[in-house]
Amino acid sequence: MKLRAKYGSFIGMKITRDIQTISELKQNASRIIQQVQDTGEPVILTVNGKPAAVLQDVESYQRMSGDADYWATVRVLRERIGNLEEPDSREKWLTHAEVFDRVRKKLKIKRR
Repeated sequence: MKLRAKYGSFIGMKITRDIQTISELKQNASRIIQQVQDTGEPVILTVNGKPAAVLQDVESYQRMSGDADYWATVRVLRERIGNLEEPDSREKWLTHAEVFDRVRKKLKIKRR
């Protein structure tokens, strides 16, 4: 899959079109928003010549944030799986009997 199709991001950026000042945004907000929607490319907004913000269409943003959530989940799962594979981690696990004994003790339930 091509990155532009997936993210609508900086791949096809045209500097003169896709980098604008805040003043330009104030004067031509409708035109710049329409440009972002039509091209799928973000616009970088500058303040005093320095990048300050990015204006991005909703679809691209949703894809990007969905990908971020997905990869955050993958990272956590990989860490947890890695912890399970450590040699000494199995020694720290409780048996089901030990778990139930602890629950009974905490809830003050007598064993039958």
